[in-house]
Amino acid sequence: MEHELIVGLDIGTTKIACFVGMRGETGKVKILGFGKTDSKGVEHGVVKNVAETAESIKRAVNDAADQANVDIDEVWVGIAGQHIKSRPSQGSVMIPAEHRLITQEDVDRLISEQYNTLLEPGEEIIHVFPQQFIVDREELSREVSPVGVAGKVLQANFHMVTANKQHLEFIKYAVQDAGLTIKGVVLEPVASAKAVLDEGDRDAGVAMVDIGGGTTDIAIFHDDIIRHTAVLPLAGNAITNDIREGCNIMKRQAESLKVKFGSCLVQAVSENDIISIPGIRSQNAREIYMKTLASIINARTKMIMEQIDYEIKLSGCHKKLIAGITLTGGGAQLKNIKELCELITATDTRIGIPTEHLDKDSVSYTELAHPMYATGIGLVICGLEKTEQEGARESKTAKGKTDLFKDMEETPALEPAPEPKPKQPEKKAKPGKGPKDFWGAIEKKLGEIFDENIE
Repeated sequence: MEHELIVGLDIGTTKIACFVGMRGETGKVKILGFGKTDSKGVEHGVVKNVAETAESIKRAVNDAADQANVDIDEVWVGIAGQHIKSRPSQGSVMIPAEHRLITQEDVDRLISEQYNTLLEPGEEIIHVFPQQFIVDREELSREVSPVGVAGKVLQANFHMVTANKQHLEFIKYAVQDAGLTIKGVVLEPVASAKAVLDEGDRDAGVAMVDIGGGTTDIAIFHDDIIRHTAVLPLAGNAITNDIREGCNIMKRQAESLKVKFGSCLVQAVSENDIISIPGIRSQNAREIYMKTLASIINARTKMIMEQIDYEIKLSGCHKKLIAGITLTGGGAQLKNIKELCELITATDTRIGIPTEHLDKDSVSYTELAHPMYATGIGLVICGLEKTEQEGARESKTAKGKTDLFKDMEETPALEPAPEPKPKQPEKKAKPGKGPKDFWGAIEKKLGEIFDENIE
């Protein structure tokens, strides 16, 4: 299982990136191949033009396959977009009377039944996250697994994530047109969280915010359980468009200004700093004050941060985020975005880089140590964990009685028990020698004597 290859495919609004990875010697994820290309046919995280998206996927996948020197046919795909919704759910199952204790199969049955929940037309469930298990109306603490607990009824509260069926199908069509099949679909903020958070963060309470090109994805954790998810339709492209319109320049120039000279805080920029932008053809160069640029960026970024703060409060975890907020994604590279986030949310903030679980022997390690690759690397981690879990269960099931008896035979006793004496076969009495034959012979003899006397 340690050599299982997993391919993560991040279909973003501005880029499509493919990652080929495996479990490294250190236990971390080792990326063997990496490919990236401009995204075509995707808006706000949703595939709009299947053919264009398929071509972009092919280029990214081929680059990753060539670098890793492998053939790629299955991928784990991230999903985002404003169509993503979340809702609470509850469920219960009866424990069979012949069971004395709750088994993993009972838990799996409870979770799988949630996928049959009645939804609005056009929706499909992509994730079911258990929040709280209840056995015979008694809530279990997070530290206590329901497996092994005695009970008649197993209940649970869930956080359910749904997506629009049509948008799921468009992703499927684009991947299939690129000659691939989908192994699994993962909500992008969940994948990003796998790359930039550890168990301590999730346990303490943390809001993972991935600011991409078309969407800002949010996943909130507490007690190592995902409590809330949300996808906002505002992100890096909205900031770029504001700069383009506010400064009356081309989109590529606006993107370059944002990345090279942009700041989220107006007060951090000097009054007299000016940026010169080359004119088109015979036009004169344009001059833009950095203060003006910062004002445009600040206005849109502030709006995004206010919506993030709203979602955190909506989750009910705003006072439980001991680990604060972690910003990742391409938008996290904006200058002073950490400070603006802390100013708006009044919460400690850090920039999440996907090296938390990344093996240093990975190809292009320095390049991959960037917030924009959190989702793609996280998809590889999700795929590995899912595959390893399934492998462990299959191994446990396959072990069965054969391995159990094998273990019993091969495990020596602490002290050798004395060998039992062989059971002696019962000796059969020879004719005339057994007890019954002896008395029978006497009776016969006496009868003969008695008969003689009569005569």
